[in-house]
Amino acid sequence: MITLYTWSTPNGRKISIMLEECGLPYAVRAIDITKGEQHTAAFLAVNPNAKIPALIDSDGPDGAPITLFESGAILIYLASKCGRFLPEEPRGKYEALQWLMFQMGGVGPMFGQAHHFLRFAPEKIPYAMARYKNETARLYGVLDKRLGEAAYLAGEYSIADIATYPWVARHEWQGVALDDYPNVRRWFDAISLRPAVQRGMKVPA
Repeated sequence: MITLYTWSTPNGRKISIMLEECGLPYAVRAIDITKGEQHTAAFLAVNPNAKIPALIDSDGPDGAPITLFESGAILIYLASKCGRFLPEEPRGKYEALQWLMFQMGGVGPMFGQAHHFLRFAPEKIPYAMARYKNETARLYGVLDKRLGEAAYLAGEYSIADIATYPWVARHEWQGVALDDYPNVRRWFDAISLRPAVQRGMKVPA
């Protein structure tokens, strides 16, 4: 059995979407980050970095339990476990991993800072607001260019799309109109129709 420690954030939803896409049975442990539950001793034993998501699989790759944190690492692990969403052919595999790293190193951190300074910061800081809104717009431009060349980020639907989709789902928090990026809009609408994505976006209930 897989146990997913998560909350209703883009990073958490990456993993619930992936589990739904893979059809793997899993239990959900909601970690309410608004109440600081990520800092409890029980959760720190799972992820010493005090961040969601984290995952325990009682049936790891060698038959023994495995504990994982960092959403990108979890996506790669689950792709290996279910044999889907990460091409086995080397060129396709590295194309997908490249765009996954683009999400992990760019989209997630920058969109997250845009969320903070545009929506949650206790004081308005014009420099920070402009910096992260502009960088977010630049990254949408990169995505839009790529998605004008291919149906999905790595050509076929993969963990790169699964990682990026929940962040784009909060485009309004970033001050972004998806209609300004027609290729991203087409990609987003197509992924939104996937039943597994719809289910995964509702976790935790």
